[in-house]
Amino acid sequence: MPSIKGFSTALFGNLVDKYQDMFTFVRDGLKKANMKIAFRTYMSIVFFVSLIIFFSSLIGTIIILYFIKISLLLKIMCAVFIPALVTIISFLIMVFYPLQKMSARKKDIESNLPFVLTHMGAVAESGVPPYVIFKLISQFEEYGEISKEMGKIVRNIETFGTDPLTAVKEVANKTPSDAFKQMLLGFVSTTESGGNIRLYLKNAGEQALFNWRIKRERFLQQLSAYAEFYTGILIAAPLFIIALFSVMNMIQPTLGRYGILYLMKVSIYLIVPIMNIVFLLFLRGVEVEI
Repeated sequence: MPSIKGFSTALFGNLVDKYQDMFTFVRDGLKKANMKIAFRTYMSIVFFVSLIIFFSSLIGTIIILYFIKISLLLKIMCAVFIPALVTIISFLIMVFYPLQKMSARKKDIESNLPFVLTHMGAVAESGVPPYVIFKLISQFEEYGEISKEMGKIVRNIETFGTDPLTAVKEVANKTPSDAFKQMLLGFVSTTESGGNIRLYLKNAGEQALFNWRIKRERFLQQLSAYAEFYTGILIAAPLFIIALFSVMNMIQPTLGRYGILYLMKVSIYLIVPIMNIVFLLFLRGVEVEI
């Protein structure tokens, strides 16, 4: 029985080949997200799953509309637009998933990079060769994605017999972090030019740690401004609106076509929670790992 990968590729492989230039960002994202799946296979699965979602949502929409009493024209419009909208959203989520994963890996690498460089510099002081440093860092799971990147360098050397500098270059060209890439390429150029590796790692570690401290302090300063915004907009403003609605309800129980109590419930149970969720997502996006 063929797998979903083989079946999807057989159905949509030629389509992916035809329009592959439109999805070059997906190809790059798959490599840098460390997703072990071929671009042609992944996009074929995306098209196949999107097709399944379209027909599933179409059948589900028709069944639901059968029990809802609305005009025939509105039913037709819903039967057309709802499955199309669900399919488009699902397609976009799957297409941009590699980029999201790549971004998460980049953030993890750059948050751990200052401490990794400091660790590498301390180990290099003992005079051990670079290969030993890479292998040692790869064994520290606390360093997250950097330990995996170092593991790739060790694997290329031990399993595939690649020379250390070439192995470092291969990982540097596929890593999602520009800072980590520059560090690795700087390591290679320092080694090729006969420079002092210990001094390079020490200086790179100090510079990275300094930049991390500056970035963290800037974020902590921004947090005070975010706290004032949260207090004013998401705490004081809803309380003021609820108090205002309470007074208006005693004077005039309706506002336009809607009742004051209805508007109050919408504000309390819908608008305020949504605003809080959006604010938390915003903080999650701008936070600095400490």
